[in-house]
Parts: sequence; structure tokens; C-alpha cells
Amino acid sequence: MAVAGCPDYFLHHPNYQDNVDRASNHRPADLIGPSFQQSSNRNSPSHQEDDVDLEALVNDMNSSFESLYSACSVQSESAPLLHNGQLQRPAPPCSGHAPPLPTSPRQKVRRSQPMHILAVRRLQEEQQQLRTSSLPAIPNPFPELCSPASSPVLSPGSLPQCQPTGKHIIKVFGEDGTRKVVEIPADMTARDLCQLLVYKSHCINDNSWALVEHHPVLGIERCLEDHEMVAHVQATMTSESRFLFRKNYAKYEFFTNPLNYFPEQMIAWCQETNSTIPPSQLLQNFLNSSSCPEIQGFLYVKEMGRKSWKKLYVFLRRSGLYVSTKGTSKEPRHLQLLSDLEDSNIFTVITGKKPHSVPTDYEFCIKPNKVRSEGKELRMLCAEDEQSRTCWMTAFRLFKYGILLYQNYKIPQQRKALLSHFSTPVRSVSENSLVAMDFSGRIGRVIANPVEAQSAAMEEGHAWRKRSQRMNFLGSPSPLHPSSLSTVIHRTQLWFHGRITREESHRMVLQQGQVDGLFLLRDSQSNPKAFVLTLCHHQKIKHFQILPCEDDGQIFFSLDDGSTKFTDLIQLVEFYQLNRGVLPCRLKHPCTIVAL
Repeated sequence: MAVAGCPDYFLHHPNYQDNVDRASNHRPADLIGPSFQQSSNRNSPSHQEDDVDLEALVNDMNSSFESLYSACSVQSESAPLLHNGQLQRPAPPCSGHAPPLPTSPRQKVRRSQPMHILAVRRLQEEQQQLRTSSLPAIPNPFPELCSPASSPVLSPGSLPQCQPTGKHIIKVFGEDGTRKVVEIPADMTARDLCQLLVYKSHCINDNSWALVEHHPVLGIERCLEDHEMVAHVQATMTSESRFLFRKNYAKYEFFTNPLNYFPEQMIAWCQETNSTIPPSQLLQNFLNSSSCPEIQGFLYVKEMGRKSWKKLYVFLRRSGLYVSTKGTSKEPRHLQLLSDLEDSNIFTVITGKKPHSVPTDYEFCIKPNKVRSEGKELRMLCAEDEQSRTCWMTAFRLFKYGILLYQNYKIPQQRKALLSHFSTPVRSVSENSLVAMDFSGRIGRVIANPVEAQSAAMEEGHAWRKRSQRMNFLGSPSPLHPSSLSTVIHRTQLWFHGRITREESHRMVLQQGQVDGLFLLRDSQSNPKAFVLTLCHHQKIKHFQILPCEDDGQIFFSLDDGSTKFTDLIQLVEFYQLNRGVLPCRLKHPCTIVAL
């Protein structure tokens, strides 16, 4: 039976009669139409007076649906629900009371189609998330109060980054101003590029070479980590910035001597427990992501946009660098975030004290990755001494990269272990046929004892040196007199840097890492006939004068006022590489400059 004003959908729906029966049992009498009242309360005259016309009721329902359509039409037009490229039309629910699904303006709305309220709500939530995700994320200054999984803020560093593709042209400069242009793939790391430059420049690959990100406009620089992609770093640099190729012996020195880099007064755990920590456990705390180590101490902090500095108590954690606004308090309400570790890098300031009015010489800064040439956005910091500055910068790297640094440190050792069975000298057939001989007697004999053969070779080397000196005295075709030869032969060595100033030698040692045994030789500025040995020990740079002395008409060089004499500087360096002598430590790492 057709009812006037009732849509066809309700009349032909298979569950229509069941819904009518259930509705007649649960709804009030004043909301039930005449057809429903005839089946339930026909004989009640009181209810017949309150009957409501079914057509008017349906019209009221349609008007309410129209208001709902207008509220959802904007969302349905901008972002319709799609499924495999088609408009998604869910099946009508069994209850028959859900409103119809809104469609785009191009399609006519069918009032008989139900609308999923949950789908519309889900669409609204997704659009709200898109709007909120475009806003800058506020770092959580108190990450210890909630786990990373439950953190309400999604940091930009956790989002997948666009990886560079194709080939890239990289310009690398040497410390002497020379440059080399190389074409590299997009996924080449800093370690691979350093090995390529070592091969092209014919250098010794001792795993101490580094690629430096240098910003002359900002006056800062840093060494790239071995796992960083060069093309990705170049994309964040300006046209004035450049890559430098130089030595860095201190890149992983903290793994071998951690106590020299992390003094106990700067480790929070040692201060709280008033005890020492073993070096192995100290490194494990830094490398283990589940642990919460902390570096603390006073730093001079430069105010943003000003030249004034404040001495504040600073804490370095995995979540960032914080400053205490009330003395040395660690309470969360007294901590203020200075910088985030995820989207920042730590740099050494190379401009000196004047540009920033630095209170000490041990300045460093934290540069956000988004900053290119704006020096106002740099977070300038200054330490009391070199050891504390090295501690802050090393802890920053460990907190940011963690186990990646240890893997970078172990890769060269693993490669060396794999090639250890090939490291034994393999002689050719002609070399195997050679044996050590002793011709001191009438008949030559073969020296079977290897120790005796080695001592004989050393004696032969010393005898050859004496013979060469005697031949030069007798007028041999040698172009140089022995006295002049001993004064110029050292100029061919990589550790000799000629007439450089004391400040320049300091700068070179600082750039190549202040590790024990890093040294160079230079001409003396006060005595034109003397030389100076610049040596680094315990992160302090010391200078030792090498004076010439004459004995039997021959010129020698000595560090200890003639107690130990050497014919040239090469002999002197070789001796102190094996023996400490009067020096605080042996000579280990030559400070070199390679032309690309």
C-alpha cells in the first residue's frame, strides 16, 4: 500500500515493515503516523485526536536532511570519499534511519541513499590533521615525562626526507687554496669521497681524512660525519660555502681515550652519585639509546640579536640543549630549551673574539639546518677552556648520531681485519732468491739467523750514510755540501711548514684535531738558524726550539742543548717518534697540508 508523501525507498526496502513494527512499539504515540496507529491503537479515540499526518512528518524529516546536506556539501565537494578512483557509495544500513550520503554538485543527490556519519567525521578529522601538520612542531622540553611513542608532537626530522638522485658536481678545496672538481653519485657518503680524493691526490689512506663544511660568511665550519651524504649537505649550503679536504685525527679519538674528553665534573651521573664511572660504561651510556646520560656545566650564552653574553648553567640531553633559569636547578619549570639536536649541527667558530665580543677563546655555535646565511639565528656559546668545549661538542655528536658514530669508527678496523691475511709481504721470485750475506771474512757466508740479518742491514745503512758524507767531502758530484744538505732536506717532508707564524701553527693544530702527539716543524722567527717543534699534549699546544750546534766542524741539531745530536731534522723526527726523550709524549701524527 502506497502512502502519500513517503519516498519509494522506505516502501520497497525489505526491512521496512520490521522497522515500522519496532518503531510502533518504542516511539511515543504523538510521533506515529495514522497508518501505524491503525495497526496498533485503532480503537482508542483519544489517540485518534492526536494523530499526525505522515506526509507532514516526512516533509519535516526532509527539511532536516536539507540542513544537514548544506552543512556537509563543502567537505564533500572538496574531498569526496573515493575508493579506487570512484565515488564510494556504502550500502544502506539495516536500520533505515541514517541520512543520505552527500555527493558532488555534478551528481544529483538521491534522498533515498543513507549517509555514513562516521565517514564524514573521519574526513573532518583528516582535514584537521592536515591543517595542524603544516604548523611548526613545538619541541617537548621535558621528554622524560612521556615516551617517544606517546609524544603528541611529530618532529620534522622523523619524516622521510627526499633523497637526491642523479649525478652531482662537487668542488673540494685544499688548505693551500687548490681545488678539485669531481662528479659523484647522489648517494656517495663523506667517507667514500675522502677515499676518492686520497686516491686522486696520491695520499696515504690512514682513515684520518675528513670533509669539512666551511661557511666563510658565517665564520664557522664542521667536519662531516662519514655516513652523511655529500649531495644532501651541499643542498643546504650557499654559493659562498665550500668543502675542504683536510686531516682530522680527533674524529674518533674519544673512543680510545674517553676520560680525556668527558671530565667527571661535567657528567651528571658522577656528580649525583659522587663516584667515578669506568670508560667502557661511559661510552655505553652514550651509545645506548635507552639510557639518559647528561652533560652539565656553565657556558657563556649569547643573547639572540645582541652582543651581550650571560653565564648560565646548561644541560645537554638527547632531546636538546637546555638552560636553567634559576641557578643550577633541574626542575622542569626552570628549564628552557636552547636548541634541538635533531635539526641542528654543531660548528666551530673560526672568526676569533672580535666579531662576537667573545669572553673567551673557546667559542662554538649550534646552527639549525634551515639557516643558510643569517648569523642572527645561530646559537652562540662559549666555554671556559678547550677541554670543556671539546666535551660539549663531542657529546652533541654522540647524542645526535649515537651508534652510527661507533659503526663509522669500526668500519676501517673491520676492513683492515679482513685484509690482515694479505698484509704479509709477498715476495717475488727474484726477491726469494736473495739472501743476507756476510763478507767480513775471506769467504762469504749466508746469514741464516734473521736477527743477525736485520742487525747487518742496519749496520750497512749506517755505513752507507757515512760513506755518502765522506764522498761529499772529497768532491763527489753531489750538488749540495753536507752542511747545506742537512739544512734543506727536511723541506721535502710533509710535517715541515717553513716560515709560518706561531698563530698559524696553532690554527693548523686546532683544525686537524688536538690529539696527543700531533706535531709540525717550522722555521724560528726569533733565530733564523733555528727551528721550532710545535707539539700537542693533553689538548694544549707547546713549542720546543731546535738549536744548531757544531761538533768537529759539522752542524748538528738538538732539542736538549746538545745532549742528543742529529745530523738533520729527519733523524730528529724519526728518533722522537720512537722515543719520548725530553718531550711530554712521542711524535705520532704529522700535521700535513696536501695540494689537490
